[in-house]
Amino acid sequence: QVQLVESGGGLVQPGGSLTLSCAASRSISTIYTMGWYRQAPGKQRELVAAFTGIGSTNYAESVKGRFTISRDAAKNTMYLQMSSLKPDDTAVYYCYVRFHIADAGNWGQGTQVTVSS
Repeated sequence: QVQLVESGGGLVQPGGSLTLSCAASRSISTIYTMGWYRQAPGKQRELVAAFTGIGSTNYAESVKGRFTISRDAAKNTMYLQMSSLKPDDTAVYYCYVRFHIADAGNWGQGTQVTVSS
């Protein structure tokens, strides 16, 4: 079991930037997958960006070139740098980690990102 705490959300104008953080209560050095998802009102939760256990990354087409996922294993923390934000990026952003293929995975409580002028 792991506790995940997201932070860094807020209100930002279109074209602005934000960096989200996800602090884990245990080591994230070895994972099956870890990433960021988001859910906008009335929509399904969708993948934004994720690491795989072999170190590769996946990004949703809608955020490629604008968002960057990273992690600091020494701090047990994952980040999502978001730039050139658009109103369509408005959503609750969730951190997710799955340590083993047999695990169900763990979710954070979410952090709200609102892009509006």
